[in-house]
Amino acid sequence: MEFNTRFFRQWHRWIGWVAALFLLWAGGTGTIVAATEFFGEDEALREANRELVSPVRTASPVGAFGDPVARALATVRATAPDAPVDKIEVQFKGARPTVTVFTGKPKGGEDRKLVIDATTGQLLQNEEYADKPFLTRLHSGEAFGDGGLVFGMLWGLALVLISASGIVIYWRMRRPHLTGVKKVFW
Repeated sequence: MEFNTRFFRQWHRWIGWVAALFLLWAGGTGTIVAATEFFGEDEALREANRELVSPVRTASPVGAFGDPVARALATVRATAPDAPVDKIEVQFKGARPTVTVFTGKPKGGEDRKLVIDATTGQLLQNEEYADKPFLTRLHSGEAFGDGGLVFGMLWGLALVLISASGIVIYWRMRRPHLTGVKKVFW
């Protein structure tokens, strides 16, 4: 069996052209997802609060954590009467402790994310939410921590550069005198 170099070079170019589009998309979106997570508001808050000690302890009276949740649910009730509560997150640490209530739709699915000041019960944010799927966290590198996010941004940038350079090489190797499909797949 003879090794046909021309066949393999053509096959490589054909696959490379399609793969470059997917790699460019995956690299671009992956870089954006990782950068948004790494430089986002939630990450900045986590970093700012990392070294702080929570004022609420396991031995604290029930009111220390029950009262902020009760205030938050009263605010949510006024905003979205009888909405199903999917989950509640309480942030005791930081300059402005918060209670985040995630509500669902009456027939299932995610609906709203409401952030309430834990001390006053004031509504701070009311926005749509959808739980982030595992594949998104895996794609961004978030599943592996900050190092994974940095690696994801660098890998995504590398994919964008590899795809762009491949397109440049392909363009420089093209044969402009060909016509039809052979102009692209030569």
